[in-house]
Amino acid sequence: MRSRAYQAAHALSLAALRWHGHRPKNRAVAFQALEHSVGWPPAKWRVLSLAHTKRNAVQYDAVIEVEKALVEDLVRVTGELYAACEKLGKPPRP
Repeated sequence: MRSRAYQAAHALSLAALRWHGHRPKNRAVAFQALEHSVGWPPAKWRVLSLAHTKRNAVQYDAVIEVEKALVEDLVRVTGELYAACEKLGKPPRP
């Protein structure tokens, strides 16, 4: 899997949550909360959630099978997430 695309997607997901004042302790929550933080439908954030599951399999279970289509979807959705985060603008002041 393109590790940098996954890392970028996770960082953007965290940024969207932090924009709303939340700091999750679980990595997967950052993706699952995209429905609320940037208004994404489940079909979009589930791509990132699946990438998270595959990343865990690669990192912890030494499974190396990752489909090319998932990598392509991950890169595409990460670009869309970047655009969605830009639309949030500057975080509100506390």
